[in-house]
Amino acid sequence: MTGEKQATPPKTVFFHQEAFQTSEHTYIRWLGNSGILLNSRGTCLLVDPVLEGFDMSLLIDMPLKAEDVPHLEAILITHSDNDHYSLPTIKKLAPVTTSFHGPKYVAHLMKEHFGVEAIGHDIYDTFYVNDLKISLTKANHLWQNETTKFDRMFKTEDYCGFWIETTDGTLWIPGDSRLLAEQLEMPKPDAILFDFSDNEWHIGFENAIKLANTYPNADLILSHWGTVDAPHMNVFNGNPADLSDRIINPERIQLLAAGEAFELKRKTSS
Repeated sequence: MTGEKQATPPKTVFFHQEAFQTSEHTYIRWLGNSGILLNSRGTCLLVDPVLEGFDMSLLIDMPLKAEDVPHLEAILITHSDNDHYSLPTIKKLAPVTTSFHGPKYVAHLMKEHFGVEAIGHDIYDTFYVNDLKISLTKANHLWQNETTKFDRMFKTEDYCGFWIETTDGTLWIPGDSRLLAEQLEMPKPDAILFDFSDNEWHIGFENAIKLANTYPNADLILSHWGTVDAPHMNVFNGNPADLSDRIINPERIQLLAAGEAFELKRKTSS
């Protein structure tokens, strides 16, 4: 389905169990919206996977079915919004997943919803999934507190990003967040899962440019765009064409199809 006046990614690249095999490399596959599969030399994890259960019409086909996932060392969830924390997806993946990680509130929800012993972390905590070193980074996405739909006050620590160090390079997933000063003072990542949503509770387009140009050698894997058919919602309708003449080294913009493999490589100049 094609949304009116909405940019869309290339045609979905479907994949199955072959993407979970061991290799001598680290591959990232964008799953649509903000989800990824990371396979680092056979250690496989999903971040914010929504393979089914979207409550809005989609522009793309999902590249993977939950029943085709043979195993996962971990699922990482940045926060509890349903375009990141999918109850139908996690329910199907729980039997093949070794560990679950996220902020403490998300871990509480996983225990409540699925009975899994998810590990809740504080912001800046570091943990390991096999040889992957993963740290939580701070995010600011407190939009829920401006509505009356929720029966609790949300806290900054209910949201996070993830900094993932692999043998082959470093991936930073800032998560849904307004720009924070500390996000401009990180070590140099080799790749960023790059949200450029021009939305008041996301980074905003001008601040996305600022973030990208602070790390001018990092590959930018575009996220939070081209997935949900919502041409009048700025949170979902970013256009990659707006980026190329604003970003240093625009060739690093990775306009991936959902399911397309991207090899993470360490930048010798970083």
